[in-house]
Amino acid sequence: MPGSAAPSPPATLAPLHLVLGDESFLAGRVVADVVALARATDPECDVRELDLSSVTPGALYELFSPSLFAEARVLIAREAHTAGKDLAAALLQHATALAKDPSSGIVLVVTHLGQARGKALSDGLKKAGAVTTSVTRLTKQRDKLTFVRDEIRRAGGKASEEVASLILDSVGSDLRELASVCSQLVADTGGRVDPDAVRQYHRGRADVSGFNVADAAMVGDTAGALEALRWALQIGVDPVPIADALADGVRSVARVTGARGSSFQLASTLGMPPWKVERAQRQGRGWSPAGLASAARAAATANADVKGGADDRSYALERAVLAIVSARETR
Repeated sequence: MPGSAAPSPPATLAPLHLVLGDESFLAGRVVADVVALARATDPECDVRELDLSSVTPGALYELFSPSLFAEARVLIAREAHTAGKDLAAALLQHATALAKDPSSGIVLVVTHLGQARGKALSDGLKKAGAVTTSVTRLTKQRDKLTFVRDEIRRAGGKASEEVASLILDSVGSDLRELASVCSQLVADTGGRVDPDAVRQYHRGRADVSGFNVADAAMVGDTAGALEALRWALQIGVDPVPIADALADGVRSVARVTGARGSSFQLASTLGMPPWKVERAQRQGRGWSPAGLASAARAAATANADVKGGADDRSYALERAVLAIVSARETR
């Protein structure tokens, strides 16, 4: 569904489902949910994958022909945007007939990128009344946080936004890995997922993330920031999210410094979660406007260096940490 980080399982089993978007993990999740719903209705349901690279328009006729006893069947056509013109037309013809007369017991699930290629098929499926689910790739931090919290809820647990942020920081943005970690955390904690649980089960990554480097740098802890940086690089944390975390740390403090109001009031005004406002307020003590401007320049330089301009990305990050700590003393 548009605007949802993690699509909800289908409430009812329709004869025609269209999964539209470029996030393969979420697409697979929707297909699995439809199959699970079909098998909950009929445990003997026959599930078949259509190989669109080899199946012919003529072969579709047999696949879509109802069985003698109207046995339940789920047909899955993945990456339907790759289908040739004739095959796509035949698939759409059968899908339209299926939508008009669902009594055959056949359910068709189609995944499609939703782009220009094969658009006639996706548009035709929508027109035929397919239950359409959007699975667009998650690029915004807010959507990723929502995904993590939804995954924990799906597994039977509950977690705050702060915990979701820590999980993202610890694990990265791969949805498959995030889903696995969320499920494991819920199983290991009985559903009460808190920061201590994340640190305990992901020690060695959560404790040396880019945000830990940034947190130490923003409070002037040179030794702590450099130690966290070197350990993070040693265990394989990518330099790019570390550079992003440094920039985010400076930006957050700059936004909060000088603003008046409670953390909840500022959270609403600035579009930041309350815990992040409180952290930035603590880190902002001792910073001057000139110092923040200097730190912002250092973070911007580090981002440019790490994302393509530097021969030694580790040194670029170390230089940025020293520059940010030094900027804190600028008056």
